[in-house]
Amino acid sequence: MTKPPHVPDDRVFSSEPDAAYLSFEEAPHSYIGPTQRARVWSERWAEKSLFCASCGYGQLNRFANNAPVADLYCPQCEETFEVKAKRGAFGRKVVDGAHRTMLERLAAGDNPNLILLNYDLASFGIVDALLVPKHFFVDSLIEARKPLAPTARRAGWIGCNIRLDLVPPSGKIYFVRDRVRQDPRRVQAQWSEMLFLREAKPTARGWLLEVLRIVESLGRPEFTLQDIYAREGELKALYPANQNVRPKIRQQLQVLRDRGVLRFAGSGVYRLIAPHS
Repeated sequence: MTKPPHVPDDRVFSSEPDAAYLSFEEAPHSYIGPTQRARVWSERWAEKSLFCASCGYGQLNRFANNAPVADLYCPQCEETFEVKAKRGAFGRKVVDGAHRTMLERLAAGDNPNLILLNYDLASFGIVDALLVPKHFFVDSLIEARKPLAPTARRAGWIGCNIRLDLVPPSGKIYFVRDRVRQDPRRVQAQWSEMLFLREAKPTARGWLLEVLRIVESLGRPEFTLQDIYAREGELKALYPANQNVRPKIRQQLQVLRDRGVLRFAGSGVYRLIAPHS
């Protein structure tokens, strides 16, 4: 396998067997709780085993403990990553921190990329390692939880959930899927192909992602403009102040076409271009 010039570290293309690559290293005995041990095992695995999907650097570094920014960062391009781990698969929602803080970070563009790790204690290792790039995060993905009860220590505090079910498939990049390590070139290609989203302002990016989500949810490579119009109600619910939803749909499809995500086949027919095709 020929290594592209932007991947500086041979560990990215390691031939280490998957079973060894996916295995945890024991945490120190001072971590006595099972949840705490699993968190330490998974974070250490991410630091040791993952590479930067942005620049290809072969290892991520850990921030100081309890850093408010993120858990890991790339020492070469300075991308930041938050790591969340769970025994078994993540569901439709992922619990996160304070709702207001999350929205403020999205508005400022300084939210980290999200890495989700599913682990299995029976095999003592990783089952899935999923990356959701920061440019796929918009306000509609952030759901407020109920305020804490008046009797709680932080009474009235409002946390949030990340709506993983609203992330388009193109925003879910697997390092590992069903215990199989994915090709690093494909990981970087998936990252690069949607990086243009960072150029868009939050509202414009929200429209692009919602239309893309609808396109990808159709489950077929070819679709018509009428197929998207049929889902117009979903967009009206998200953007009730917009009275020109259909023109907005056409605008987003044109942007996705210009960016190489879609191909216009004529007569109102579009084709979704497979990643890295």
